[in-house]
Amino acid sequence: MTQRTRNWLLLAPAGTWFLVMLIIPLTVVFIFSFGERAPSGGVVLALTTEQYANLPARWAAFKNTMTLAPIGTLSALLIAYPLAYFLAVKTSPKWKTILLVLVIVPFWTSILIRSYAWIFLLGGRGIPALLDWVGIEGVRLINTPFAVLVGIIYGYLPLMVFPIYVSLDKLDKRLLEASSDLGAKPWKTFLQITLPLSIPGIATGCMLVFILLMGEYLIPALLGGGKVFFVGNALVDLFLQSRNWAYGSAVAVTLVMVMLITVTIYMRLISRLGASREDVSIM
Repeated sequence: MTQRTRNWLLLAPAGTWFLVMLIIPLTVVFIFSFGERAPSGGVVLALTTEQYANLPARWAAFKNTMTLAPIGTLSALLIAYPLAYFLAVKTSPKWKTILLVLVIVPFWTSILIRSYAWIFLLGGRGIPALLDWVGIEGVRLINTPFAVLVGIIYGYLPLMVFPIYVSLDKLDKRLLEASSDLGAKPWKTFLQITLPLSIPGIATGCMLVFILLMGEYLIPALLGGGKVFFVGNALVDLFLQSRNWAYGSAVAVTLVMVMLITVTIYMRLISRLGASREDVSIM
C-alpha cells in the first residue's frame, strides 16, 4: 500500500462526514434558493433570482447580526483577555484548576435557563427596579440590543477565554523576566512579548465566537423579545412559520457567503500580522 493510498484512507472518514453533513445540505439549500414558494408552503424548483431580489426585506436582520456579532466578539475579547491573563500568568498552580472550573460551570447549565435568568435580571423586577430604588427611573433594559449584547457576551465568554488561556499558559515566563531585567516597563513587556505571543489564541477565540454569533437564534429571541432580530430568527420565521423555503434558502446562502468573505478577510489579516511578527523577531 502506497503512502498516497494510506493518506486517502485516513482522510476518508472525515471527508465522508464533511460531504454528507455539510456539502450536500448546502448544495440542496443553494438549489432551493433559486426556487419559488409552493402554494401550500415549501418550495417548487425553478430557476429564478426573485428570492435574492427580495433580500432587502430582511435587511434589519442582517444589520443587527453584522452589528452585534462583531461588537459582541470584541466585547467578549476585552473581558476574556484580562481573565485569561490572570489565570495563566498570575494565578498559582493550585488555584488554576479551581478557577478554570468556575469558568466552565455556566456551560453545565442549558443556555435556555441562563437566558431566562437574564430575562429576570434585566426585566422590570431586576436591575431596573434596583435603579428605580436609588432614584434612576425609567430605565428599560430587556428587549433591547443591550440585553442581547449582554446575553451573547455571557453565553460565549468561555469560548473566548480558553483559547487565549492556552496561548498564555504556554508562554515562557523567562521571557517576561528577561524583559524586566533589561529595564522594560510592564506595559512595554506586555505589548512587545505577551500580546504578540497570544495572538494565535486571540484569533481562534474571535473566530469561534464570531461564527457562532452569526447564526445565533435563541438569545435574540428571548432577550430581544421579537424586537431585535438576527438572521437566525429570520430563518426560523421563513422555514417554520411562513414556510417560504425558497426565500429562507436565499437568506441562508447569503449569510454563508457573508461569513465566508468575513472569515477569509480576517484570516488574511491574521496571516499578515503573523508574518510581520516573524519579520520583527528576525530583525
